[in-house]
Amino acid sequence: MPNTSNNTHKTSASALRQLQEIDKSTVWHPYASIGQVDSPENYIVESADGAYLQLAQHGPVIDGMSSWWCAMHGYNHPQLNQAVVQQLSKMSHVMFGGLSHEPGIRLAQRLQEITPEGLNKVFFSDSGSVAVEVAIKMALQYWHSQGQSQKHKMLSLMNGYHGDTFGAMSVCDPINGMHHIFANSMPKHIFADAPPQGLTAELDPQYIAALRQTFEQHHQDLAALILEPVVQGAGGMRFYAPAYLKVLKQLCEEFDVLFIADEIATGFGRTGKLFACEHADISPDIMCLGKALTGGYMTLAATLCNDRVADGICSGEAGVFMHGPTFMGNPLACATALASIELLLTNDQASSNKKTPAEKDLPWKDNITAIEAQLTQGLAPLNHSDNVAEVRIMGAIAVVEMKEAPDKEILQAKLIEHGVWLRPFGKLVYAMPPFICSPGEIATLCNAMVIALKDSRL
Repeated sequence: MPNTSNNTHKTSASALRQLQEIDKSTVWHPYASIGQVDSPENYIVESADGAYLQLAQHGPVIDGMSSWWCAMHGYNHPQLNQAVVQQLSKMSHVMFGGLSHEPGIRLAQRLQEITPEGLNKVFFSDSGSVAVEVAIKMALQYWHSQGQSQKHKMLSLMNGYHGDTFGAMSVCDPINGMHHIFANSMPKHIFADAPPQGLTAELDPQYIAALRQTFEQHHQDLAALILEPVVQGAGGMRFYAPAYLKVLKQLCEEFDVLFIADEIATGFGRTGKLFACEHADISPDIMCLGKALTGGYMTLAATLCNDRVADGICSGEAGVFMHGPTFMGNPLACATALASIELLLTNDQASSNKKTPAEKDLPWKDNITAIEAQLTQGLAPLNHSDNVAEVRIMGAIAVVEMKEAPDKEILQAKLIEHGVWLRPFGKLVYAMPPFICSPGEIATLCNAMVIALKDSRL
């Protein structure tokens, strides 16, 4: 249960009603209508601690979403709080143009150490969507600098999701994705079918032949391939065999196309590896990081690239990379991110010059393995439910795909009744719990999902 000793404030009934009225009439929430009389009311969070959200209407619930996959250490963590306070006493922000600071420098060094080999250059930005924009611009400017500006198309995968800004939207699934209504306003790119589902599925020769044909047909125009390694997130929570990453990486090398790994959702241990590319032992040319980078404390993202990309950009017409967000390298966020990474790795190897084999065997990995085993066991009863199409688990990710989309309001109310917060979408009811969850909390999460998803009212 959460520690409530420092969170004694309780919203009064009248204050709660006032907040809800203002929220409903004024605040526009993500993927929601506003000002509609019959639209559902949002739950008001009074505080958060550990794995729990304190809801004004209902009391504590386990946050099975990790606040959209970013709060991997849970909430109100003393080490991260301390990092914030220490940095705040020095400076919260300073421009990164012409200036630098230790938190940004140390974080860049640490990311270079722990990411796949070769990712030696780090560009900071504000959010995951912007990290994708930066990656796309890197790829386009690289080829422009090489005198090959005709290579201006991206290759993306169906069922992919990469963010909500225009460049990021343009490489999301154009048919089944969330952004098809903007199709006429976005750049047109090339799309290949997503890999067949199944983490242990054998490679499909016909699928690989179709991929090769796509590269053969379009490689002269392709700047880069962008994909979510192993786990496609908001585009369907699909898992595919890591061997397909190897195939795609080989095709990129053969046809001289850059490889961009969007690890915004999969980075920092969520899939059971520190980064999902490690499941296939590949290193991308460009990698996008976000979400859990600061442990969910504040927004920060990073786009990493190898020397080929960086040198290629800087040797071209502009001589510099043409991007620079105002809050780039925010020192408060960088200090928190550095503390979050050290907390994840559970020991201080910040002085290490390069990745070491020991880093791959630290306790965080045992913790994710234990969560995966418990999710598998706890959700097993749903494998035999008439209304469930499939249950799939990977690392600290659990996905229950229903045969029909459940009533979201009824489902969420049932889950909260049993002490759990989840936010399903469409046919998918999924959980990405904080890594600090105890076995008892994971059991509560699984039990709530099993009971709720067997409710006949859904």
